Amino acid sequence: MEVRDLHVSFTGRLGLGAGLVGKKAAVARAVDGVSLSLQKGEVLALAGESGCGKTTAARAIMGLERPHRGEILYEDEPIWKDLRAYRRKVQMVFQDPTGALNPRETVYESVAEGLRIHRVPGDERTQVAKALSSAGMRPPERFFLNYPHELSGGQRQRVVIAGALVLEPHMIVADEPVSNLDASVRGEILALLMDLRRRLGLTILIVTHDLGLAWMVADRVAVMYLGRVVEIGPAEDVLVHPKHPYTKALLDVVPEVGGGGRPILKGEPPDPTRIPAGCRFHPRCPVVASGRAERLGILGRCTGEDLGLEQKAPGHQVACYLTELGEEP
Repeated sequence: MEVRDLHVSFTGRLGLGAGLVGKKAAVARAVDGVSLSLQKGEVLALAGESGCGKTTAARAIMGLERPHRGEILYEDEPIWKDLRAYRRKVQMVFQDPTGALNPRETVYESVAEGLRIHRVPGDERTQVAKALSSAGMRPPERFFLNYPHELSGGQRQRVVIAGALVLEPHMIVADEPVSNLDASVRGEILALLMDLRRRLGLTILIVTHDLGLAWMVADRVAVMYLGRVVEIGPAEDVLVHPKHPYTKALLDVVPEVGGGGRPILKGEPPDPTRIPAGCRFHPRCPVVASGRAERLGILGRCTGEDLGLEQKAPGHQVACYLTELGEEP
């Protein structure tokens, strides 16, 4: 999978009241120049706060949002060339298993739906049973006639995963796959995904706001802020030696990676219809707020010059002027 300079925008609606005539509708740049690649069998975590654009990027990768600029290639072919064939190879696991399942369909019908849509040959009952078993629903026949409301949250998520596995995909895009589950179940679902990766050779893109989760499962981590990737690299490098102040701020409250202190970020990400000039993180950046950027002579660049990713270590790219000076965040 390769994503090149992906841009996805949404146009807001304006009312018809006085004073709005002739004004242009606001454009929210949800994904604003994202480039990523995934190798076969790799787990990449796309991380960031709510509203940073990571779910929109994942939906675009699935072909559920049409980008207005950029390319998405799978096996060196644009996904739009044959979207039906692409979706048989790449399946999505949604954040809310209750919303992803039709309450009027049995478990069997929900899992078999993909087989029917793609007209997959073979014995349907055997394929459904195999997918449910792979997702940890054993014995699978016991669950065939259950409805979603008769299952626990973890079981519903396993049914959603089975619905993806039934097509024998090569890649899974998992959007916050455990955020709606009890803590006791999260580990089971993550262990299941890692087991599927090992047994089936699946490539997995996990969208998450939790860097602790990324620490446990990812080979590489891409950190997004306000529509862009600000740091990407091997999971250990990014999570143990972060080069961007935003990544460091997120890690400072994650117990799994030695954090757990008080949050140092203030406020919320800016409105994507009014992206700040310069580094888009500078209004919340602790390096700017503390006066350190001014002392280092980079304040003008932080507030006025846009910047892209630059490689600072093998496979480790960062978008921050601090790194040009060899400084740590």
